[in-house]
Amino acid sequence: MPLAYALAVMIGLILALTWGALQVQVTLAGFLNGESLWSKAQKQAVIDLDNYAVKGNAADLASFRKNYLVVKSDRWARDAIDSGHYDPQQVDQAFRRGGVIPSAIPGMVFMLQYFSGAPNMREAIEAWHSVDGQIAELDAIAGELEDAYAHGGLSSQELLRQRDRINTLNNFIEPRSNRFSVYIARGATWLGRVLFASVFLVALVASLLWLRMARRILAGIRGTEERYRLLFDSASSAIVMVDEASGRILDANRMAGHWAGREPSELVGDVFAHLFARIGLPQEGGVSLLRGADGHHRPVEMRSALAMWGERFVRQAIISDISERVSMEQERRIASEALAGIAEGVIIADADRLVTTVNAAYTRITGYDASTLRLCRFDETRSLPSGSPLSASVWDTVANGGNWKGEVLSRRKDGSTYPELLSVSAIRDTYGRVQHYVAVCTDITATKADRLRLEHLATHDPLTGLVNRAEFERLCEHAILNATHERNAVAVLFVDLDAFKVVNDSYSHAIGDSLLVKVAERIDKIMSKHDVAGRIGGDEFTVLLSRLSAREDARGVANRLLAALAEPVMVGDYEIALSASIGIAGYPLDGGDPITLITNADAAMYVAKTEERNAYRFYTPLMHADARRRLMLGVDLRQALAKGEFHLVYQPNIELRTGRIVAVEALLRWHHPDRGLLLPDEFIPMAESLGLIRQIDEWVMREACAQLRRWDNERLPSLRMAVNVSASTFGHRSFIDRLSAALEAEKLPGQRVLVEITESAILRLGEQTDRTMQALHALGVGVAIDDFGTGYSSLAYLKLSAIAFLKIDRSFISGLPADTNNLAITEAMLAIARSLGLRPIAEGIETQEQHEFLLRAGCAEGQGFFYARPQAAEDIERLLRPSPRHAQSRLRLVPPKQL
Repeated sequence: MPLAYALAVMIGLILALTWGALQVQVTLAGFLNGESLWSKAQKQAVIDLDNYAVKGNAADLASFRKNYLVVKSDRWARDAIDSGHYDPQQVDQAFRRGGVIPSAIPGMVFMLQYFSGAPNMREAIEAWHSVDGQIAELDAIAGELEDAYAHGGLSSQELLRQRDRINTLNNFIEPRSNRFSVYIARGATWLGRVLFASVFLVALVASLLWLRMARRILAGIRGTEERYRLLFDSASSAIVMVDEASGRILDANRMAGHWAGREPSELVGDVFAHLFARIGLPQEGGVSLLRGADGHHRPVEMRSALAMWGERFVRQAIISDISERVSMEQERRIASEALAGIAEGVIIADADRLVTTVNAAYTRITGYDASTLRLCRFDETRSLPSGSPLSASVWDTVANGGNWKGEVLSRRKDGSTYPELLSVSAIRDTYGRVQHYVAVCTDITATKADRLRLEHLATHDPLTGLVNRAEFERLCEHAILNATHERNAVAVLFVDLDAFKVVNDSYSHAIGDSLLVKVAERIDKIMSKHDVAGRIGGDEFTVLLSRLSAREDARGVANRLLAALAEPVMVGDYEIALSASIGIAGYPLDGGDPITLITNADAAMYVAKTEERNAYRFYTPLMHADARRRLMLGVDLRQALAKGEFHLVYQPNIELRTGRIVAVEALLRWHHPDRGLLLPDEFIPMAESLGLIRQIDEWVMREACAQLRRWDNERLPSLRMAVNVSASTFGHRSFIDRLSAALEAEKLPGQRVLVEITESAILRLGEQTDRTMQALHALGVGVAIDDFGTGYSSLAYLKLSAIAFLKIDRSFISGLPADTNNLAITEAMLAIARSLGLRPIAEGIETQEQHEFLLRAGCAEGQGFFYARPQAAEDIERLLRPSPRHAQSRLRLVPPKQL
């Protein structure tokens, strides 16, 4: 189109120049015509004037006057134009009188006004001006002749003179008239050449400009085509040009060829429908499958537009790969199905915390569905456990990119509430702004109940329900602190049943346990709301009396306890009569801390039991008379290590499922030279008080590792060795180094040794526990919590890295499976062990029923007299060594025997 416009402009310009040239030619023609008339009129006027002079004929004078008027009109028009101030109409009329062609008059006026100084035109006009006086003189002669004839005629002499004058003027005018004609002719020739050259040059320039424009336009077209081809081939989508009539491909870009596994040129001429799988051509905006060279089908979406190529309709198909979108939709569908299937409730809310979606689990838990909660903020049905709304810190945590997790109180649709573990996180857009909130809700009613039950077990005696020793000491510490501030007294009563061992031996442990429960109920019934009763041992109870004026105020409670406990107790079919001995120690007189008060009350109880029984005694310093005996024991204990009086016995651990011995527990014995065989309970407390316990523990670790090496050298089955370690040793900075040295000395891996420590010992260690556990875990040494549930420790300790085993105390095993309390407690402990990946070990198994129950309950290992009592290393070796003589031997129930 631009080329056509340029060509039209060029033709118009040439036509305009041609028209201008024609107008100039017309003007020149007017000049030439005027020059011809002027010359003729001038010559004829001379002839007519001469004839008039000779003949005096009036017709000649009239002809002269006519021709003179032509010359005079042209001269007047010329002079008017030359003055610059003229009336165009008068000038037009003057030229018309002079006989000029009317169509040439405007051009002549234009030439005389603007081009009078042009070459040849200037000379012609000068020649024209040069005869003005002579022409006027001819007019004067005519007047003189007319006047002469009017008065009688001319003399011959006068006639001759006038004719000479006419002839002289004619000789002057004629060459100048000829000169005027020559210059006019030359001017016309020159101007014709100029016009031709101008038209030629303009046409040439216009042609060149048109050619240049055409070249630029063609170059632009080629560039546009190249850019189009570049965009066509570099498009991320496949583009195919299809003949609408035949359905065949006319052109295709590189992406179309790449997806089809062929070159784009190979696609040209193929049927467009052949590119797709059997489901056929995709509908506009629909989904189809594009065939690939390797048989792979690519999900695509097509958009098309119809256009004209020349004389045929062509459809431009743009094919987009939607594999990612299909994959995302599939993932979204999977996520939706997973959301609907998970057990926890899930809420999705918008940026204003208005609920948009809930899953089926949430509806099941609360009764609310999405339609009920829509346009309701999900935090409106929740509060903190204290009843206050969710604090701003919750949303600040989430806004800062974190995840808030905590316990809340949630309301169901029926108005009831339940404890809920709520986790809130945010989904953000590309600018980091919160788009949605995701809340995961877990009903923790059962979990909280289990936790409260376990916390109760951690602080209370499982048999009687009274507080255990650690909790009693904590409460005693709190009471002493209050007494210090309020300046009053605190008393600790140590209650020990008289002859309880006889009851156990006579009736059974089950009857003994039932009796302890009855005793605990009677003690608890006597307590006021400020008093605390606890069980710290087998038949040993403690009572804490606070807010006393003096220690002696405990006398009344002691008398009531003695009276209550002296009454016969019905246990099953048996009526049992018993009594108790009570020792009393008070703050601030007898001690300033719980341990001292309990120890002194124990000493007072011992005196009461020794002197009278069924009585009570207040503590006095004289009651430590037996300190001398303990001192002698301490002296002997210091020499026992040096003299080699300690030895180890080993009690097997049985894998309940197979009956195979998988481990042994190393138990310490002291062969005292005077008092015979002493069990650990008789000397370990003394060793701890004397600071000898770490040396004894180190000896036990070395000896246990050495025994493992001896059994390995005998090629016996590989066993795990359990070693009991005191809290003092476990928390000491050298413990890990000494244990590592013992393992290294015998070339044993850490997995062969198991360290047993009581939960009360873990509690006393505090922060040191975690560091020691990590070091043991690095060595590969496992840790077992011994007597689990009988002390006071946080359940969080079960998650420490090295904890691998959980020993269930014999107090929970006794009475199984008949005792429902012990049964529930044991099952709970086994469930905890399974959940945390710990291997449970039950100790104190004494009956076939206990064995079968624990096997069904999922306990991994067992230990007790039902299988074997503690034995010497040689006996363990005989149990492990396969031989025909022992092939039929089995571990069996054996009576308790000290080793």
